[in-house]
Amino acid sequence: MSQQQISLPAKLINGGIAGIVGVTCVFPIDLAKTRLQNQRQGQQVYKSMMDCLVKTVRSEGYFGMYRGAAVNLTLVTPEKAIKLAANDFFRHHLAKDGKGLTVFKEMMAGCGAGMCQVVVTTPMEMLKIQLQDAGRLAAQQRKPAPQAVSATQIAKELLHTQGIQGLYKGLGATLMRDVPFSIVYFPLFANLNRLGKPSPEESAPFYWAFLSGCAAGSTAAVAVNPCDVVKTRLQSLNKGSAEEAYDGVLDCVSKIMRKEGPSAFLKGAGCRALVIAPLFGIAQVMYFVGVGEYILDSSPLRLLSA
Repeated sequence: MSQQQISLPAKLINGGIAGIVGVTCVFPIDLAKTRLQNQRQGQQVYKSMMDCLVKTVRSEGYFGMYRGAAVNLTLVTPEKAIKLAANDFFRHHLAKDGKGLTVFKEMMAGCGAGMCQVVVTTPMEMLKIQLQDAGRLAAQQRKPAPQAVSATQIAKELLHTQGIQGLYKGLGATLMRDVPFSIVYFPLFANLNRLGKPSPEESAPFYWAFLSGCAAGSTAAVAVNPCDVVKTRLQSLNKGSAEEAYDGVLDCVSKIMRKEGPSAFLKGAGCRALVIAPLFGIAQVMYFVGVGEYILDSSPLRLLSA
């Protein structure tokens, strides 16, 4: 089955399942990434990813590594579904007469996908970061592990005090991260995956799709890590002692550069690569193996929608 024949419901199912499986596997590493990115010089609670995970388990228990996972698992399905389906939609409409896309058009399709997904990504990341960073702030202030607060409580508080824009704080930084990420990721994946095809008419083996997704995802993740650091800092509502607030993207970049130096923009880059690689590898396997099509073909509802 060619990509253009895959139905939209199947794309949504593929993206959703991939997101849930991927997030469940790599969420602790994502938590470490958020905590490492929010650390300031002279106030380091964690020395590395492993140090962060070990200290988190000691102070907050095993499930402390999954703080914020519920909001991710809830919203990652629409987020990944929008990202994959939008990219496929734009690729289809940019292709002419069935000819292959140029790299520029592949980048344009990725740009469109990145712009579409931030509708879900921004509030998801906003809520997730508050939950993930609570343990770091408690450890920095030498307080007991914080009481669990739900994403729903945080969302209600933000809506009550700041309105809908409260959930979309950091939207500009999210666009700065996700649009370049998609511009790099999708063309790179498409071209790497093409190398594994036995012939132009055949699909690449599933393991090749997985490896291509991992390679493209980790490359794109490291490339946009500076934007991810800025986004994380802007979306962290609660600050530790002597941690400054930021008035926007430019103010954040300026203060980080002046107080912490250029290396601060690479904080959490290794963690982010380890998170994104399997996440997108799994996503591409689900997408190209066609789990969604199988589910729809097996469903009685298929007859009703035919």
